[in-house]
Amino acid sequence: MASPYLVPVAQLLRDVPSSMIVSFEAPFDEPHEFAPRGAAETDVFAEATVKVALSLQSFSGGLRAKGTVEAPWHAICRRCSNPILGISSVQVHERFVDERGPGDDDAYLIENDFADLAPLVHDAILLDLPLAPLCREDCRGLCPYCGIDRNEDSCDCSAPVDARWATLDELRFTDFPAGESKEM
Repeated sequence: MASPYLVPVAQLLRDVPSSMIVSFEAPFDEPHEFAPRGAAETDVFAEATVKVALSLQSFSGGLRAKGTVEAPWHAICRRCSNPILGISSVQVHERFVDERGPGDDDAYLIENDFADLAPLVHDAILLDLPLAPLCREDCRGLCPYCGIDRNEDSCDCSAPVDARWATLDELRFTDFPAGESKEM
């Protein structure tokens, strides 16, 4: 079975300017090229369904790919450690070229009259993943002393007193009435 990520573009490259719409759903990483990340990192399951909707437009020397790439991700909330799910939807504007020249370092290659969209999709989704996701904006996290989830329950924990600074708790200042000098 041919990969939906491989798009034949010979006709587009011959008929400049021309365009075609590419739209498909496919597994994110069917050949399992990417090792799963650690449990505490945001990741995309290899078998997650990616939605690709692009317009390929030919120009002299290559193609422009414009459109949307969308994939689900999973992570652990950075405050409460609960699992969360999200969707990355990325607008892409990329170039494909026959061979790289000066200034084409970030362009994708056209090989054997095929544009392989997999690297473009992987780059777009992986770069869009949140680094420190939250289950919700107002997540209260875990109590650092008893570990209770503050989103679900409350506790009466207080920070332990540091003996090195305990003497300062005894220190009291008295306010002097206005106009009186603190000097003797």
